[in-house]
Amino acid sequence: MSRPVFPFAVGDISVLARSLQAQWQPHDGAPGHVELLNMLARAAGFRNFQHFRASHQAEQRLQQPLPPPVPVDHAKIGKLARYFDAERRLTRWPSKASHREPCLWVVWSQLTPRTSFTEKQINAQLQAAHLFGDYALLRRELVDGGWLQRKPDGSDYRRVERQPPAEALALLRHLHSRQIQQRHAA
Repeated sequence: MSRPVFPFAVGDISVLARSLQAQWQPHDGAPGHVELLNMLARAAGFRNFQHFRASHQAEQRLQQPLPPPVPVDHAKIGKLARYFDAERRLTRWPSKASHREPCLWVVWSQLTPRTSFTEKQINAQLQAAHLFGDYALLRRELVDGGWLQRKPDGSDYRRVERQPPAEALALLRHLHSRQIQQRHAA
């Protein structure tokens, strides 16, 4: 197993030497490996070696380039928007599997976050989010797709908080702007 390398640098070597001397004096003999790592980390301004290592790893993650943005097919967003009425209710179940996931994200977004629901309560929220009369289908799809968690006995449902993909975000934005435009037109 390879050991990760963590570069170590301090601004002033004399401050490092004084700190090591002060930390070394209470010891009767030479400190052990872990104690020495902790002394060096404290001399460099960290709480201990674990803090030093975590800081270095976080710095490495932050220096990695961000992934390029995912392109959104706006023609598909227009097609997906046809599944929803002016109040963002799903009017019919999409026959294409590639259309179902973005539509389920819209239904997911309408569920109350960070709340526990009974089956009756979640059914009521799903009933309000669609017009085709099959809240059980929506509930099953949301649970199977990981948008909802439920206890095995079905007594407790919770919306799973996660970031929607770019396509779903574009659809949500489009439906929201369409809803606002229709309110102003009325």
